Amino acid sequence: MASLNEFHVSTGDWRTSLKRNKRRTTFVIGTFIIIYLAVGMLVDLFMQSGHYPHVPLHTIFIALITFKLIPYATIIVGVIAVLSLWVTFAFYDKIMLSGTDYFEVTPETARSLEERQLYNVVEEMKVAAGLNYMPRVFIINADYMNAFASGYSEKSAMVAITRGLMQKLNRDELTAVMAHELSHIRHMDIKLTLVASVLTNLTLIILDILFYSALFSGGNGDRERGGSRNNLLIIIVVIRYVLPLLTMILMLFLSRSREYMADAGCVELMRNNEPLAKALLKIENDHKENKEAYAEAYQSTPHEAVRREAYIFDPVQQGISGIHSPSDLLSTHPGILKRLAAIGIKIKNQ
Repeated sequence: MASLNEFHVSTGDWRTSLKRNKRRTTFVIGTFIIIYLAVGMLVDLFMQSGHYPHVPLHTIFIALITFKLIPYATIIVGVIAVLSLWVTFAFYDKIMLSGTDYFEVTPETARSLEERQLYNVVEEMKVAAGLNYMPRVFIINADYMNAFASGYSEKSAMVAITRGLMQKLNRDELTAVMAHELSHIRHMDIKLTLVASVLTNLTLIILDILFYSALFSGGNGDRERGGSRNNLLIIIVVIRYVLPLLTMILMLFLSRSREYMADAGCVELMRNNEPLAKALLKIENDHKENKEAYAEAYQSTPHEAVRREAYIFDPVQQGISGIHSPSDLLSTHPGILKRLAAIGIKIKNQ
């Protein structure tokens, strides 16, 4: 894929794409919340089955959801989730930039025409997107071409772009990338992804604690109490091995849906799908041509696993591994051809 000449360009239905992926996102976020609360309820069931060994599990469950028995574990894990999200929101920007050589660009600190142009482009897209606050703009001193947005609200929003991407894209392509990133902010992507990530990590931690507690508290005592708790132990064991796979699939599905939405949002803001298509093709081709050098750069930069999902382009798609993410085998982003097709650009021989 050397250029856009190899593709058939048509008008993409970005409105349908936005609606479809909003529904998908709502479904995934709702599923994460249900899973998290279900694990808390599972802890309550395990604890209460020990206090009432001869009472059937379904009776205990009904008592918990009707608050005849107070679901202490579910309430506690809910409080832990709120506190964890608050801490994550407070420090997320610093985490996203950690390990990189970066500096903030403002009208006063811009040191070149390229940096001034970058700030102007972000300012233009901020107005086009109808944002109330100007995102902070950062440049990461790296040769590889990538960019990401961060922030849990418009007020805390920031965009970061590598120097390589800033220097290799023309103004229209740069505008398209910034429109894509500001669409993430406008759609509240970062907040939704953070909620899903925090709930996933907490769910797996709580499930591990429950698993080992159930495993080492078993024995003759449980058998004398009847089969209810033994049945519950089997359920816990099954969930412990199935849930990590399920949450990983849901996270990948959420990430890909949000990328499609940001691409559609870019086309909505620019009213033109070609600049984004050209930018994505340039980024992909650049990663192909500099695969070894970029692999070394990504691997030598700390905390790249944190940024990987937020990047406009997932390096794993070009076989650049070593970012130390457990989902390296599955890309967090849709393939470039699928992203282009979603905005109305398809390869000519298809």
